Amino acid sequence: MGDPVGDGLVASLGRPGGNITGLTFLGPELAPKRLELLKEAIPRMSRVVGIWHSGSLSERTTKDMLSQTETAARTLRVQLQLVGVRSTEEIDRAFSTMARQRPDAFVMFPNVVFFIERRRIIDLAEKHRLPSIYVSREFVEIGGLLSYGASLPDLFRRAAVYVDKILKGAKPADLPVEQPTRFELVINLKTAKALGLTIPPSLLQRADEVTQ
Repeated sequence: MGDPVGDGLVASLGRPGGNITGLTFLGPELAPKRLELLKEAIPRMSRVVGIWHSGSLSERTTKDMLSQTETAARTLRVQLQLVGVRSTEEIDRAFSTMARQRPDAFVMFPNVVFFIERRRIIDLAEKHRLPSIYVSREFVEIGGLLSYGASLPDLFRRAAVYVDKILKGAKPADLPVEQPTRFELVINLKTAKALGLTIPPSLLQRADEVTQ
């Protein structure tokens, strides 16, 4: 989940209070940070498109995520255009719309649909020569330019620990919702070269992994 408290699933992270617990990936909170990293990777960037899925997160979480990213865009003096999709069939249309607007790059907001369709999205980004930053390394491993976010395999491993505890008698109400403490910055230099981009050395030095 992105915001289980805001979405009303648990009373608090420390004391969920009901029959639900688990892990949050802090996806919405990291959206402004991803825009900052993209601007650092492409200093000349002045126009960027944000692509989001209207049904993946709650209305409140989505609104907060988009407004925080818009605030970050104003601070960075970047023009942000938002493009929403409601189904997988609209992904191709969204990329055609972005290409017509001729942005310098795009930001992908977190959701399950985009993760499932990541191969298709990377192919469309390559077709339209659109650099982007994604929510997890799985996008970069198949050709995306940048990613910043929590490690999904780490979250899955921690989820297994929760399953084990509950099967042994622990109550979900007593198991705090965990938040990730480590975030990965992954950069694909092969993709950068194909796009004619030179990633600043300062960003490369901070990367957790640089793929060639």
